[in-house]
Amino acid sequence: MSIQLPPSAAPRSAYPVDLLPRTVRDRLLDLAQAATPVSAYLYDGAVAAERARELRTALPGWAAVYYAVKANSFPGVVAALAPHVDGFEVASRSELDLARGLTGTARVVAAGPAKSVPLLTALVRAGVEAINAESLLELHRISRIAVGEGTTARVALRVNPAAIPVTGSLHMGGVPSQFGVAEPDVPEVLRAAARLPGLDLVGFHVHAASGNLDAESHAAYLRWCLDWSVRTAWDNGVELRHVDIGGGIGVAFEDEKPFDVARFGELAGQAEPPPGVRVLLEPGRFLVADCGWYAAEVTDVKTSYGKRFVVLRGGINHFQLPTSWDIVHNIAVLPIERWPEGCPRPAAEDAEVTVVGELCTPEDTLLRDVRVDRVRAGDLVVFPNAGSYGWEFAMHAFLGHPVAERHLL
Repeated sequence: MSIQLPPSAAPRSAYPVDLLPRTVRDRLLDLAQAATPVSAYLYDGAVAAERARELRTALPGWAAVYYAVKANSFPGVVAALAPHVDGFEVASRSELDLARGLTGTARVVAAGPAKSVPLLTALVRAGVEAINAESLLELHRISRIAVGEGTTARVALRVNPAAIPVTGSLHMGGVPSQFGVAEPDVPEVLRAAARLPGLDLVGFHVHAASGNLDAESHAAYLRWCLDWSVRTAWDNGVELRHVDIGGGIGVAFEDEKPFDVARFGELAGQAEPPPGVRVLLEPGRFLVADCGWYAAEVTDVKTSYGKRFVVLRGGINHFQLPTSWDIVHNIAVLPIERWPEGCPRPAAEDAEVTVVGELCTPEDTLLRDVRVDRVRAGDLVVFPNAGSYGWEFAMHAFLGHPVAERHLL
């Protein structure tokens, strides 16, 4: 059995500590004064709000931005985004309750490949803008629930297209998948949906993009989704009002070129939806990745057969992203001067180190072979760009260690 580890960072060096905003450094220094070892996320809601404003401003008026709550469901972050997005994309009852509790409205679309009857019932009762239906069976369930509730549910059919004729980092379409209805089966499913009494079929959900940093490619993807939806609706007698292209805007790491929001908005504006058709985007990671930092105290610095290890009070039980997504997620080292008198303080100086966690498995490795000027037991290792798929994505229960704290700046 192979062990999944993040790729080697060599020959990269750790970030300079002044890359961390002063507000982040000051809060972490305050946390380090407590007796409990630091293991925490810090979030800056203003950073997420600015990213949302930037995207919303760049897009034409017929486009709507719905934040994908799964990327970061911390209430303070979601509340900071609420005034600057058009709505929320949810995939569970808890996310639905969070979004509605913050807005008091049904500005919600719902996704997910295995929605339970209790979840579908909650979505129907909430009167959400659209339930992205994944299959014919799910359409039947939604209809039955809606009829029982004496209402009609707005649904969009999620489609797995046969091909997306654009370049860039586009995935999740044209291959066998648990997501959506395969394109060849769409006409038959639409005919069946038209006969179900509890449904108002408003359009389509086509989520086939992932991690795309190419603004021109993503604009072409948007236009393709719109053209495909208009054509398919016309061919199948659907009154098209809703086209959901999913998320998929990438986040730049290290020397990657960031997504050009202004260029994307300019090119997207060249599309012309029919009157009454609204195009939804569901960004998650793009809006919140750079609003968060994960920090953990160094509990030990060890050398084993010539290799140096920095051991943290945390790990994949708190921050699993680097291992699961096969990325180099670099760090900064924040020096902490307080240390018990007379206690040895192991350190690594001008050395290549591997950063590991507190779990009893070699898979608990967050960063390999990064060069540091100095790191000591008691210092804090800080991962920037940890605002998305961080706390929510971690293995909280494994070994039963305390979960990471979360703080809003």
